[in-house]
Amino acid sequence: MPGVVPDLPSYADPMPRPRVVALLAPEGPRLHDPQAPVVAADDAGLTRGDGCFDSALVIPVDAGGDDRQAGDDPGPTHQVVDLPGHLARLAASARALEIPAPDEAAWTELVATALRAWPEPGEATLRLTLTRGPESGGPPRAFVTLTDRAAGRPQRGAAATTTRPVRAVTLSRGHPSDAFVDAPWLLGGVKTLSYAVNTAALREARRRGADDVIFTSTDGYALDAPTAGLLVVRDGAVLSTPTGGTGILASTSIGAILAAAEAEGRSARHELVQVADLLTADGVWLVASSRGPTPVGELDGRAVPVDDGLVADVARWAGF
Repeated sequence: MPGVVPDLPSYADPMPRPRVVALLAPEGPRLHDPQAPVVAADDAGLTRGDGCFDSALVIPVDAGGDDRQAGDDPGPTHQVVDLPGHLARLAASARALEIPAPDEAAWTELVATALRAWPEPGEATLRLTLTRGPESGGPPRAFVTLTDRAAGRPQRGAAATTTRPVRAVTLSRGHPSDAFVDAPWLLGGVKTLSYAVNTAALREARRRGADDVIFTSTDGYALDAPTAGLLVVRDGAVLSTPTGGTGILASTSIGAILAAAEAEGRSARHELVQVADLLTADGVWLVASSRGPTPVGELDGRAVPVDDGLVADVARWAGF
């Protein structure tokens, strides 16, 4: 029941360093020293945050179903979950920023180059990055990184109850829920490199003794998290914040969850949820591709229900 705060572990695990980096050079994709610089000092992605990125989960090929035949080229031992969906979202971000971007085939080849170099048997996080390039002139910079998944994240095949609930606080985004209607210059739904506000919000959460943030609108609705989408189950319905006028980034993972839940007979849709309704919901999750669905166990110092059966359902809908 709300009002009784469970003893939740901290979610503030340090992020691992990239172990594989691959660049899209004029002659094609090539591996790059993970500890060496990737962009020039005057790259607009660095100096102005003028660029975009996308992140995805990487899993062993066997975990996703391997239909290769004996004698086939073994290829990479890992694959990206819904790579076409992530590339489509990255392309949409690039179009909104008016950055000339590599085509899907070039990105796919770059990702394959990185996957072949991945040295571990387990899961990883893929990040695809595109910057506008040097301010002094030059082509856009495209590269990918592969990193170990952080500790405490849901793992495919693991018991759902091993997923650690997080402490979250609500922080205002400073605008109403329809602020992005007819305002394309605000770059709603674009996954830009400009994450200063997001990281500042996470620092504020730490100062308040929490792990993460749920952003809110000035008209009282829950929006998303700094690095994740928001999923709410309320009265049995599976809900997530609409895109469009809210400026919320379309989530490939949440889309998959809603589709799977609906296939099992659940009511599943995009719908704005009042902040006050989060505390009385059946459950609340922060969802990202590499992060998986992580339940919220505390919000603004008050307990949020964490039902093991429902946690298992959401994990299964997400493919874990």
